[in-house]
Amino acid sequence: MSDDEVVGAVLSTAVEGTDEPCINTMQRIVDGEKGIISLAQGVTYWDPPKPDFDVDVTSRCFNSYGLGAGDGELIALLETKLAEENGLCDVEVMVTVGANQAFMNVLLSTCDPGDDVVLISPYFFNHHMALQLRKCGIHYCPRVHNSFKIDFQWLEAHLPNKKVLVVVNPCNPSGTLLSMEELVRLRDLCAACNVWLVVDNTYEYFIYDDDKEHCCIQGSHVVNIFSFSKAYGLMGWRVGYLSWSNKDLSSALAKVQDTMVICPTQFSQKLACCALRHGKRWCEPFIKGLRKNREIVFSCIREYDKDAIMGDPQGAIYAMVKLPIDDDEKGTMWLAHKHHVAVVPGSACGMRGYIRVAYANLSPQDCEEAAQKLRDGLIEMRENGLFK
Repeated sequence: MSDDEVVGAVLSTAVEGTDEPCINTMQRIVDGEKGIISLAQGVTYWDPPKPDFDVDVTSRCFNSYGLGAGDGELIALLETKLAEENGLCDVEVMVTVGANQAFMNVLLSTCDPGDDVVLISPYFFNHHMALQLRKCGIHYCPRVHNSFKIDFQWLEAHLPNKKVLVVVNPCNPSGTLLSMEELVRLRDLCAACNVWLVVDNTYEYFIYDDDKEHCCIQGSHVVNIFSFSKAYGLMGWRVGYLSWSNKDLSSALAKVQDTMVICPTQFSQKLACCALRHGKRWCEPFIKGLRKNREIVFSCIREYDKDAIMGDPQGAIYAMVKLPIDDDEKGTMWLAHKHHVAVVPGSACGMRGYIRVAYANLSPQDCEEAAQKLRDGLIEMRENGLFK
C-alpha cells in the first residue's frame, strides 16, 4: 500500500479547527516580494542589553536542566520587580518560554475541553488560537461603541457559568489601557462569578501619555502574565513569566510546565537577569522614542480618515484601523502587493473590516516611509476600491 493509500491517520480536529497564524501568512508575503515594509508583526526594533556575564556556551550552567519554575536568581529578581513596580506581593512566580507559553500553562491548568472562556473583542489572535486548540467555548465581550470601554453590562449578564475571563492590558490589538478602577471591577465581578481572571501585561511599559499609568491587581482567582520580549528586545530569546496567589494552582502549573518544556532555557534566563539588573530605566528611552513612530503613523492614518482609528490607543504598540471595505483579508493582500506595506487583517482579531497596524518594529525614518505607503493605499482603496 502506498503512502497515498494509507487511511485512518487523521489530524486532530482541534488543530484543524484552529485559525491559521496570521503573522506567518504576512511574513511569507514580506519575504516573497521585494520592497514590502512591514507594519504587521508586534516586535520592537532595538536590541537587548549587552550581557553583563561571561558567555561560554559550553558551560554546564547553560547546558544542564534547571529548576522547573525558573532560575533562582531570576525568580528573586522578578519577585522584587513585581512587588516594587506592580504592587504584587507574596505571589508565586514561574518563568516560561515567552508569554504565549505562560498563557497556555494557565489555560491547561484551569480549563477542560468544552469550558467557556470570555475574550474582550478585539482580541489577541494567539489567545484565540490557544482556546481553539483546547476546544473551549469562546465568547466575545464587546466594547461600548462611543467610549470603547469594556461593556460591563454585557459581562454582568454573560460571565456567570464561564471558567475564565482574559484581558490584555494595554490591549493587543487596540492599544486600549485599563484603569485601576476597571481592573478592580473586573476582579470583583470574576470573584462573584467564581471565574478565573487572566491579565496579560506584556505591554506594561508601553504607555505614552504622562498622566496615564499601567496598573496590576491580584487575588486568589487572578493570574498575571508578563513578557521580556517587547520592552527589552528579547523576542527571539523567548522569556515570559506569570504570577499568582492561589496555592492550589501551583501544582497544576508545575505539571504543565514539566510536560511542555521541563524548564525554561538556561541561557535566556541569564540574559533576562541582565535585563532586570538594567531595569525599567533602560527601556524608557526606547519607549519614549516610539512616540515619534506613533505620531507618524497616526497622522498618516488620520489623513486618510480622521475617525479611522478605533477607540483611544493609549498604550501597547498597535492601533486598529477601519478600512473603507469590509473584506480585510483581501484588503491586506492588496496593500502588500500594490502599495508594499504589510499589516494584519482585523478578522484575525475578531474585527472584520479593520486592520491591525504595528509601529514599534521600524526606526522613525523607515516608519515614516511605511506610514506614507499605508496612507496612500488606504486613500486609493477608499476612492477606487480594489483592483489588480
